[in-house]
Amino acid sequence: MFSFILKIASGILGLWIAIEFINGVSFYGTWQDLLIIGLVMGVLNVFIKPILKLVTLPLRMLTLGLFSLVINVGIIWAVDIFFPELIITGIVPLLWTTLIVWAIGFLLPGVSGRDR
Repeated sequence: MFSFILKIASGILGLWIAIEFINGVSFYGTWQDLLIIGLVMGVLNVFIKPILKLVTLPLRMLTLGLFSLVINVGIIWAVDIFFPELIITGIVPLLWTTLIVWAIGFLLPGVSGRDR
């Protein structure tokens, strides 16, 4: 349960940082919309991402794990398509947003004081 909450928090915080600092990422909604987007990203990361990782295991092995970045980009892109309040224009802002959300998700468990 704590891992799920951390994934939601990392999605919200990562999107907020991307909205503030990356050109090409815009958000035209309320903070409640941002919370809902973070919740959906958390749900996708908890339930859909493991299935995608299992299905793409040969590709991930062939690319030495770099295909996981494509999976993460796809999840953020799906959230961008599903929510009209979030606008990510172009592949470079999408890639930077993915890297920020990944970095926050990687660092947040260490800051929280709990083991992964």
